[in-house]
Amino acid sequence: MEDPVESRADESEDLYDVASWEPRTALDRLAVRVHQGGRRLVRLTLYVLGFVIFVGILAGGAGAIIIDNPFVLGLVVLSVVPAGLLALYVYRTDVTTKEPATLIAATFVLAILFAGFAAVVNSTFGAIQQAGLIGLVLYYYLVVGPGEEFVKLLAVRLYAYRDDRFDSVIDGAVYGAVAGLGFATIENVLYITQNLQGSGAVLTAVAVDFLAQFSEAVEAGGQITAVRSLAGPGHVIYSAFAGYYLGLAKFNRENAIPIILKGLIIAAFIHGTYNVLVGIVPGLVSLIVPGVPVLVLFFGFVVVYVGLFFFILYRKLQRYRRRYKEVHDDVENPAEMTPELTEFDPDAG
Repeated sequence: MEDPVESRADESEDLYDVASWEPRTALDRLAVRVHQGGRRLVRLTLYVLGFVIFVGILAGGAGAIIIDNPFVLGLVVLSVVPAGLLALYVYRTDVTTKEPATLIAATFVLAILFAGFAAVVNSTFGAIQQAGLIGLVLYYYLVVGPGEEFVKLLAVRLYAYRDDRFDSVIDGAVYGAVAGLGFATIENVLYITQNLQGSGAVLTAVAVDFLAQFSEAVEAGGQITAVRSLAGPGHVIYSAFAGYYLGLAKFNRENAIPIILKGLIIAAFIHGTYNVLVGIVPGLVSLIVPGVPVLVLFFGFVVVYVGLFFFILYRKLQRYRRRYKEVHDDVENPAEMTPELTEFDPDAG
């Protein structure tokens, strides 16, 4: 969009500070530096706050349990294996240039640090859950889902997104998946250590050899590890959706904010729906099919729910791969590219 003066003026006419602008004077350059410095300060503040909250969380008990019982880390690693494999799959679907390890690692670490922001928000509004079923639904849809998906996307937006090597839409899905893996990792650390602490399970010094200590760790936290191993892939899928739309926004700057919001809404809705249904569906099914352990029904629900949205994500990523290959395999006679409806648009089949 152009100003009426700029649109009708001769190209040779200087419209600086009339209808156009560029940094020319010392004051202009100062304004640019203040703007850039302010953005850097905001990023630095978020990094520091995230680190402080992270240290506070570890100091609250999780760190001590891990130091005293290092085999707990083995349970954490086991709990994130499914999420890690899923993130690896998303990474391998990137048909463009592969993402550098530095950006992958930075995104993973930032997601761990920023998870503390979500923990603070969840704790602040946790009282909403006391309002019965309605309160629980509102809490998951308006607090947990949006809050956790926002901080995961923030981990991508503040670093990898700004790098020139983030050079395709599908890169957003890759970094979103990595952010989901980072978030799931620290979340599993907290769940596993809190479960061990709450159950009174202690890995004693009696188990002096490696196998005995590891066996004791598995016995104490095996069930929560299995449960968390199924929750992790969801985080990867939710944030891969949001990340994909962040990538789409990077290459459609005129509509960037609505595109980012669309991705966040999709991710938060899938996330919130999972949290609501996972506490209801297994119990209801157990009434219809008595005799089946609720834990088995829980596993079944998670596999079906996560599998459904993994399939939708798979289709989205394959659509991008197909179009990428079409335009690169036939450069001289490119196919007519007509936009396709997504799975989330109302007129999609």
